[in-house]
Amino acid sequence: MSNLLAGKTALVLGIANKWSIAYAIASAFVREGATLVLTYQGERQRETVEELGAELKATKILNCDVTKQEELDALVAELKNLSPTVDAVVHSIAFANRDDLSRPFLATSREGYTLALDVSSYSLVAVARALTPLMTNGGSITTLTYLGSTRVVQNYNVMGVAKAALEACVRYLANELGPQKIRVNCISAGPIKTTSARGIRDFSKVLDGVAAIAPLRRNTDPAEVGDTAVFLASDMGRGVTGNILFVDAGFQIVALGAAG
Repeated sequence: MSNLLAGKTALVLGIANKWSIAYAIASAFVREGATLVLTYQGERQRETVEELGAELKATKILNCDVTKQEELDALVAELKNLSPTVDAVVHSIAFANRDDLSRPFLATSREGYTLALDVSSYSLVAVARALTPLMTNGGSITTLTYLGSTRVVQNYNVMGVAKAALEACVRYLANELGPQKIRVNCISAGPIKTTSARGIRDFSKVLDGVAAIAPLRRNTDPAEVGDTAVFLASDMGRGVTGNILFVDAGFQIVALGAAG
């Protein structure tokens, strides 16, 4: 342990289970000495996240549905009681209806499109607006994106559009929050076998295809994403904002069939 986050309070939104990228980030934060606060959404997730929080020695586990302003307000009130400041926020939240992921993008329903953009993109804006008043010493907001935001990935469909909007939000937020010494960045991870990824049809083929042609000839390890999030949240990342950092074994640089 090098204690890169010693003395910092970090809020991680979006842990679903032990295989989620948010869990890998939270684990890395704890390893580096951060005081950790986790959120869950609704009673259905509460027990799982509380068990993970106990394992990670989280200071507090709080309920928060980011689509409900009253729950964001309640989260802020709880955080004020816990710590004088928040130094790092991780937004690991995305959702689209399975039906809209499983059919052609052209067939995306209006309701499904609105839901995907609200949960996966606008929620970052809502979270930033709610929490930045607590980031009085500056700090870091990090969210998670994917290559499907800028390239067509088969079966990623409406989620790719939502991630494109998310990345645009990161740039605008980075510009507006920079004077407050708050940095906003994205990590674009390679495909990882998470529970949510299973909702993408033929996802195992994506994993195999990436491992075959990525420069490192393998898929992404969640721990690599965790370490990158530590860098962004620590003073080592103090000059980085408005960026998309790829943690994908180099896959984003390779054209189809370019591997030797």
